[in-house]
Amino acid sequence: MLKRLAVVALAVAGVLGGATPALAADAPISCPPGTIPSPRTGECIIVVADPGDGGDPGGGGGSGGGDQPVDLPTCTWTLTSPTKEVPCSTSHGWWVQSQQCYAKALQPQPPFSDPAWGGRTTGQVYACTRPVLGGGPFAFVTFWIWLATPPNGAPPDPRVLTRRAIARMNLHAINIGIVPEPGPGSIGIIGMPTWMWAQNPGATTWGPQTQSASAGGFTVTATAKAQRTVWAMGDGATVTCTGPGTPYADSYGKQSSPTCGHTYTGQGTYTVRATTYWIVTWAGIGLRGTIPLDFTDTTTITMGEAQVLTN
Repeated sequence: MLKRLAVVALAVAGVLGGATPALAADAPISCPPGTIPSPRTGECIIVVADPGDGGDPGGGGGSGGGDQPVDLPTCTWTLTSPTKEVPCSTSHGWWVQSQQCYAKALQPQPPFSDPAWGGRTTGQVYACTRPVLGGGPFAFVTFWIWLATPPNGAPPDPRVLTRRAIARMNLHAINIGIVPEPGPGSIGIIGMPTWMWAQNPGATTWGPQTQSASAGGFTVTATAKAQRTVWAMGDGATVTCTGPGTPYADSYGKQSSPTCGHTYTGQGTYTVRATTYWIVTWAGIGLRGTIPLDFTDTTTITMGEAQVLTN
């Protein structure tokens, strides 16, 4: 983060002669030497940064603060005469030729109501750090810009690639298996064990499943796995099962489920909701993280009392 030691703002209407050339169509501001135009405020600003924040991008090897220069001749600083080649990547981000600055995506992104979006809802907003012409080796100004796509050579947002990988998984809720069975004419007996399970659990309903997504030569790999299913039984009780459950078979008779079950104590028709909670772990572009997901399936069962018939 820039540690601002001095800030000078000059109104655009009062600029001096010998102004720097206009930078881009969206920032047609002329400024006196030693200052820099700010598209956000309409002022010419000079900001002197802490020397630990990095060096003059055209200084030819004098980088500091952990810069990682990339020798690409397409990255040039055109505000100087003659034009200088600059590293395409530093600790400030990736070079945006049209804006003559290093851009780094803001995290988190500002709300769409921020003027930096300009009414848009796609692309991203970046912190744009530009060296100050004539401001010394450690003078920079930082402002916000919007870009439709990442700067040339910059990695994409890994979260965007993660979402693409997750979309390929086609994850969805389990298909509820339950005894007594749902449907007309099927009535369970209160006091008897109810069994719950995921029917035919697989890669899309329980996992694990791994998918990757790539863009611009960068790849993110994501793995999704269900962690548990929380069953809301409709009678106020919830049951948490850490596995897909055990399917009921007639041979089990009146036994309780060894993995996922419940016992109703009152008659009625109950709506059963099974919510499966997933964790997606992802890694790529030098980062890693987790994303929680959940999916719900619903069914209805009826419970009644056993009737004893006598002559």
